[in-house]
Amino acid sequence: MRARLGIFAARAALIVFSLACVATAAYAFAYLYLAYRTGDPFAQQFAVSGLDVPAHFFGAGLALLLVPLQLAGRVRRRWPTLHRIGGWLSAAAILVGGLSGLSLAQHAQGGWPSRLGFGLLSLMWLAITANGIRLAVAGDIARHRRWIAYSVALTAGAVTLRLMLAVGAGVLQLPFMPVYVTAAWASWLLNLAICAGLLRMADRGWFRTAATARPHDGAGRRLASPRPSA
Repeated sequence: MRARLGIFAARAALIVFSLACVATAAYAFAYLYLAYRTGDPFAQQFAVSGLDVPAHFFGAGLALLLVPLQLAGRVRRRWPTLHRIGGWLSAAAILVGGLSGLSLAQHAQGGWPSRLGFGLLSLMWLAITANGIRLAVAGDIARHRRWIAYSVALTAGAVTLRLMLAVGAGVLQLPFMPVYVTAAWASWLLNLAICAGLLRMADRGWFRTAATARPHDGAGRRLASPRPSA
């Protein structure tokens, strides 16, 4: 009974999470076509940031848009080639979004606290994703999925950031800049903590996740030579 409830809750959460990622990706793509807003310090800063802003919004938006595809177990089992293509596209999108995000972080609003928070997010996003790819190529699919789960958590930092800003500065009407600086850290640290908790619950049998399923599907076998997981 507990396992069934866990599976049901996991599926419902995955649907909500996927919709949130798609909605945030749509916002990122739409932002590239929004008119310049006079008096908005963020718009003023973005206007002089060269290619960093469009590159970041496009890369991060594409990575978010691909999250539901990469988490879909049915796609991974039935269409492993599609899963692999989506994985490489995600990696390319994160490379673009991470590098441009690292550049943008140096000029983030809120001073050095927010700059350091966003800078560490970009570095960890790149490093964790790269290690996940390395593990897949090496054939360690079980560990690959765990690392990619953390990569997805960092990708979804864009979703959590906007939720925190909407609740803190919008609903609660707190001063914007303190909320923004807090969200620069909490948006991705919270996601990593939740991801770690979900992986531990999955290890204890509450439900199955893509990160903890045994590497028996075609995606892993075709990506690298078969060998036992470490």
